[in-house]
Amino acid sequence: MATYSMGDLKKGLKIELNGIPYKVVEYQHVKPGKGAAFVRVKIKSYLNGKVIDKTFHAGDKCESPDLENKTMQYLYNDGDMLHFMDTVSYEQIALSEEQVGDAKQWLIDGMNVDILFHNGDAIGVEAPSVVELKIIETPPNFKGDSQGGKKPATLESGAVVQVPFHILEGDSIRVDTTKGEYLEKVK
Repeated sequence: MATYSMGDLKKGLKIELNGIPYKVVEYQHVKPGKGAAFVRVKIKSYLNGKVIDKTFHAGDKCESPDLENKTMQYLYNDGDMLHFMDTVSYEQIALSEEQVGDAKQWLIDGMNVDILFHNGDAIGVEAPSVVELKIIETPPNFKGDSQGGKKPATLESGAVVQVPFHILEGDSIRVDTTKGEYLEKVK
């Protein structure tokens, strides 16, 4: 396991403190007029998604977490748990809605997703950055709808995104899952 010092910290780095894996989401190097320099970071927990502030001084150390990504197939939601299958070993795991987080709104049966494991335990799900989904409900177009306007559309996964007026029910679209925004209509 790698050890990181104050100088190694940067945005996006994965670290472990007190057995909990975190990701550095904000980084600021501070050099006060008096005293030694330090690094102030905001770190997000992979276990519960909470963001905390932490200050690192010269000599402070943190470990590299034992994280592994596995591509697994989303099977179904039984109401309490979401079920996934390893596409190589066919082993199945179940995660709670809290563990799946925001990725839940983009999942449809049969979709491949990345499952994050910490010390062999599944702790989170990362949906693909771009997904193709079908629109199941959206208001019809009316004569005079403007070019630049948008309307809400419900997708087959249950998510709602804003789409241009020319998009209709039954159309398939590409959606950016990180921003939750419409990208383009699938031809």
